[in-house]
Amino acid sequence: MFRLGIDLGGTKIEGIALDSDGKECFRKRVPTEQEQGYDRILDNIRLLYDALVKNIGNATHTLGIGTPGAISQNTGLLKNSNTVCLNNMPVKADLEKLIGRNIPIQNDANCFAMAEAMYGAGKEKNIVFGVIMGTGCGGGIVCNGSVITGLQSIAGEWGHMSIDPNGPKCYCSARGCVETYISGGGLMNRYEEKYGERKKLESIVKDYYSGEIRALEFMNVFFQKFGQAMANLIAILDPDVVVLGGGVSNFDELYTKGVKEVEKHVFSDSLETPIVKHQLGDSAGVIGAALIGA
Repeated sequence: MFRLGIDLGGTKIEGIALDSDGKECFRKRVPTEQEQGYDRILDNIRLLYDALVKNIGNATHTLGIGTPGAISQNTGLLKNSNTVCLNNMPVKADLEKLIGRNIPIQNDANCFAMAEAMYGAGKEKNIVFGVIMGTGCGGGIVCNGSVITGLQSIAGEWGHMSIDPNGPKCYCSARGCVETYISGGGLMNRYEEKYGERKKLESIVKDYYSGEIRALEFMNVFFQKFGQAMANLIAILDPDVVVLGGGVSNFDELYTKGVKEVEKHVFSDSLETPIVKHQLGDSAGVIGAALIGA
């Protein structure tokens, strides 16, 4: 039995085929082409699926898809996706009609968490919280090998937990969301807001390592916000491990200075929760999609 997974991103769609031992036997990427609209994205997914099936010789397989956002339990339509042409569309129903089979669809952060829980930094842990700190900030919960989605399909969405009611306005319409402070996009916005200059995060980090005063000051606030947000999360979930992914997770000081800030805020006499870097890198999302397939 093969496991096929498809990870839908804003610029690319990636597909993978895993064999019965969980080993990768084929991988392919195609452009998303979201600028050409909803139907083109679905056609590209179908073509990628066809390529995966051809590669495994039409063998028996499961299929799962990861996407930004989630399927609404009320309407069956996709919600909260940053690929905006997919929002309020019957993505699951249309894909199942196009491909001709049942297709489990999960949020991309849930797929990330699943992959890291089964094969990566969360392996052999009971409760794994997977965090994506990239352009935005998302999260997924895996408990004993199963994704926890919640009643409204928003379990793990810590990026939209407010840590400052007077903070910057988020696209979700709330103020002071975690995403506005510790995601890559949020950090760039806060830097521009404070210093009147828009810089990529990589440039800010480079300035930080060179000892530039503004960057040191700015990143110290980032550590504080990360500590506050992560301590809130741990107080609710108390996971066995937190696995960080996304571009921001590659900032090494997150695991030293950032963790020290978590220690200051955590509702306990000590911080026992390991906060660790991902092991599967960019592969995690598509592997997770394959693992949630049916």
